[in-house]
Amino acid sequence: RLQKEQQYSEQHSSWINKAYRTLLSPVSRGLYLLELNGVEPAQETDCDADSVFLTEIMEINEKLAEPKNEDILKEIETLIRAKQEELTKDVTAAFERDDLQEAKKLLAKMKYFANLEDKLKNKKITS
Repeated sequence: RLQKEQQYSEQHSSWINKAYRTLLSPVSRGLYLLELNGVEPAQETDCDADSVFLTEIMEINEKLAEPKNEDILKEIETLIRAKQEELTKDVTAAFERDDLQEAKKLLAKMKYFANLEDKLKNKKITS
């Protein structure tokens, strides 16, 4: 019986940790809300029609590919943080007005910036 209770406890602890991680990030939280509403998860291709956005992402990627430069990394970090904050506000507003397709597009953009953020962290650590 004790072993059964321990397994039960471990399983629920695992679920709670997964729920916490999901709700912690604006991107995963938004994707979960879309899922609850029966909307297919956002794909990065949802942004393909937005050439201005894709150019911006490409330019940041090019800067990240350059040799390490603390000033440029700081500039990129500030830009990514500002864009993520702006997109988080926009996606929140889209959910509030029940515009799930707009939320889906914004979340796809947020995923791009999350990937850039990961690349930036790796660059800061490894270079």
